[in-house]
Amino acid sequence: MLDVFLISKKNYTMDFKDQLKNLFPDHIESNEPEEVPQEDHVLYIQKEPMICKFEKRKGKATTIIEGYEGSDEDFKILAKEIKTKLSVGGTFKDDSIIIQGDYRDKIMAILKEKGFKTKRVGG
Repeated sequence: MLDVFLISKKNYTMDFKDQLKNLFPDHIESNEPEEVPQEDHVLYIQKEPMICKFEKRKGKATTIIEGYEGSDEDFKILAKEIKTKLSVGGTFKDDSIIIQGDYRDKIMAILKEKGFKTKRVGG
């Protein structure tokens, strides 16, 4: 039996669909594309202003955003949006967003555009 498989393997290469048919012989393939609903995530707009401050850490300039009252997941989404819009590095730590570089003005403009109140602190 093993010899027959090895001989047939030399003559015939199995593509991905053939392998799936061997694994799941009862499966019926459908040609309809699956629809995945896209949900727009709405961020929580707060009453208190978010604090946007400037610090130097290890000789490097950093911008820190604090004071978000919504869920941590929303704050992480906001951090990712800011980092991609500014094309900079950063992280989300201890209920604050830490962005590499002094981008207070640009970050405050992005937050105001989203409907947040901001407050500039430091320098």
